[in-house]
Amino acid sequence: MDGIFHPPQPSNEPVRAYAPGSGERISLARTLTSMADECPDLPCRVGSEWVHTGRKVGIAMPTDHRHLIGTAHYADAPLVGQAIDSCVQARADWAAMPWAERASVFLRAAALLAGPWRDRVNASTMLGQGKTCHQAEIDAACELIDFLRFNVAYAAAIYAEQPPVSPAGIWNRLDWRGLEGFVFAITPFNFTSIAANLPTAPALMGNTVLWKPARTQAHSAQVLMEMFVEAGLPPGVINLVHGAGREVGGVALPHRELAGVHFTGGTGTFNHIWKTVGENLGTYRSYPRLVGETGGKDFIVAHPSAEKKALSVAIARGSFEYQGQKCSASSRVYVPKSLWPEVRERVSAMVAEMKVGDVRELDTFIAAVIDQKAFNTHRDAIELGRKTGEIVFGGTYDDSKGWFISPTMVRVDDPRHHLMETELFGPIVTAYVYDDGDWDELLPIVDSTSPYALTGAVFANERVAINQALVALRNAAGNFYINDKPTGAVVGQQPFGGARGSGTNDKAGAKTNLLRWTSPHTIKENFNPPTNWRYPYLG
Repeated sequence: MDGIFHPPQPSNEPVRAYAPGSGERISLARTLTSMADECPDLPCRVGSEWVHTGRKVGIAMPTDHRHLIGTAHYADAPLVGQAIDSCVQARADWAAMPWAERASVFLRAAALLAGPWRDRVNASTMLGQGKTCHQAEIDAACELIDFLRFNVAYAAAIYAEQPPVSPAGIWNRLDWRGLEGFVFAITPFNFTSIAANLPTAPALMGNTVLWKPARTQAHSAQVLMEMFVEAGLPPGVINLVHGAGREVGGVALPHRELAGVHFTGGTGTFNHIWKTVGENLGTYRSYPRLVGETGGKDFIVAHPSAEKKALSVAIARGSFEYQGQKCSASSRVYVPKSLWPEVRERVSAMVAEMKVGDVRELDTFIAAVIDQKAFNTHRDAIELGRKTGEIVFGGTYDDSKGWFISPTMVRVDDPRHHLMETELFGPIVTAYVYDDGDWDELLPIVDSTSPYALTGAVFANERVAINQALVALRNAAGNFYINDKPTGAVVGQQPFGGARGSGTNDKAGAKTNLLRWTSPHTIKENFNPPTNWRYPYLG
């Protein structure tokens, strides 16, 4: 087909409310019950085959860890090699497919998710990753639909970028190629949307992908892969393998055909990936692209002019939604003494009203953390806070049935306390109360306290104070918020990512991310090539 095709104009997917008695709530509850009663095998997907390896790992519900919702089949090294071979074999045909045809696969996936697959993907995310119905809706449904639709629009804009000048008799063109090799997508548990975006964004640009999801996201990864197959994704374009990171990465990272790594996870893991790639530079066909979003120690800093009610809501929501397991969750807050008593009481009162429970109870606001390892980390942090600071509220934990950590605030007297510096990734926020007159001295402390630079927020009514924070904290956060919580970035509105120890800041949900998965190819065609070697100045 010939034509310059324009994809549908994207807009953000409306968030369903799941109000009591609504049809959407009844439908989701029915799907939750049905999926919770199943315990399916979760095989690898290599080429056109679902591969049951027999190396089984049970996948438990965080809110009821005795309840298995699936059994993942882990890949061994030979199967990982087969998956990479499948990527390499599929690459030529996929890259040669017109971009609009590739885009149609992912637009079809977005339509399926907005329609018949919505409940399944949301329910899977709730059961396997411990999200409430609202948190699953804004992530697994809305944000993923937005990623798929907006990325197609961004890809169209990239392909439309062509050299602005072609002199008479010359045609200059840019061919936006995919990378030569395969992309290794390593995805986290905490956002189903991110777990799907990391393999699909490179695939949209003509790459083939080896996808290794987190063990704790294996259930929704299976559902997503089935949805992509129904959407028409050709075999071998995305190959799904379950397994331990070092085992899968041990085959993929030094492989000659590695063209890039798309990663979201811990800073230490990304550092290991970078080091491994560096040690194997002589192996690769091309220099691999490394794109990573890693850790965070996200902050809220309040000026004495801040509005107390808004600040309190931001702390409560920003710190405790999804048990603080968002990359962007507020983990350290700085409150002036003049505001502290009221802010403390307001946040305490709000948290006391938040229901902690099983995600299958649709009025739950806070559920369990993801696994035993996370539970142990948060338990130890609470005990450290009890010994070296003040437990403002919370401070309890119980893993007898699910991995439950009560939403907890710790106040410390040292702005460089361990709990102010270290990423916890759970429902624990640490507060430092400062003298009102120390605002100017506080900002450099906020900037330098942790190695991360992902998200942050300032609350103030005085414009001078806001501007001071914008300047002093310009490099302390890749996503910065003024009088709003530091979570909830929306595709098409706030592209997400950070620098320093938080990653390469390539901004998921933006054209800048897709550019990392292309290798521009310049073409000059001369319609009247010279036939005499002499230039005019030679006479």
